Amino acid sequence: MTERDRVHALIETLPEDELRVARRFLEFLGTESPSPLLRALQAAPLDDEPLTEEDRVALEEGERDRVEGRIVSHEEARRRLLGAA
Repeated sequence: MTERDRVHALIETLPEDELRVARRFLEFLGTESPSPLLRALQAAPLDDEPLTEEDRVALEEGERDRVEGRIVSHEEARRRLLGAA
């Protein structure tokens, strides 16, 4: 029996409520990111904190700025801040 076969067999023995945890761990192991920080961020749970009214207002303002063309790219902001080279 190969290691892969052993892992498959172990998965079959897991209780149904543990499968989500096992899947997330296997996904974590499968990431090939060279950065431990990036791997940790990828494995972190989604932010489920509700938006505040202040958050909503800021998001709406940002969307209005985008629609009305009042934003610039990162490259353009760097050029403006550092001067045209």
